[in-house]
Amino acid sequence: MGHVEIRRPRIEDNEELNQFFRTVIEDTFAKEGLSKFVDDLNKEIEDKKHSLKCDFDSNGKARYFLIALDQKSQKIIGTIEYGPARELINRCTGGTLKELPEIGTVFVHPDYQRQGIGTLLFNVMILTLINKGINEFCLDSGYPNAQKIWRKKLGEPDYLLKDYWGLGHDHMIWRRSTHDIRIIF
Repeated sequence: MGHVEIRRPRIEDNEELNQFFRTVIEDTFAKEGLSKFVDDLNKEIEDKKHSLKCDFDSNGKARYFLIALDQKSQKIIGTIEYGPARELINRCTGGTLKELPEIGTVFVHPDYQRQGIGTLLFNVMILTLINKGINEFCLDSGYPNAQKIWRKKLGEPDYLLKDYWGLGHDHMIWRRSTHDIRIIF
């Protein structure tokens, strides 16, 4: 994995983070065969920019990001955040998870994927939640490649929304206790 620094984003990271979101989301859409859905791609990028702005504007109260940097280049190579469960989760679960924070925006730069950076970010976020006295969280995924990773990490989802994104494209939602997550560094 090399040397990775994890820290809170600073306002001077804003531009690089917004470019990072575009890079990762475009890559994800390409790998998932979704590149033709340009409006969805742009909406997702804008949503991430908005979440980051919420973090900056609230000093981490409305949304709380962590970023991973390559220590050598100081380049942003990963992100994760938590905040209130989004509308999709609330709608699809009948509001049963609305009191729980949602972990999201778990992104790793394409050049750094499969090196444990996403796991490192996830582990640090779980420790952050525990530190803040948060015992439960939710997480959702609509991307098949990400769903494979989350199933390995979290087991089967609590909510499986069959064909949510079209035939054969399910959406998954997990509800987990922070104390049930095995953290290995």
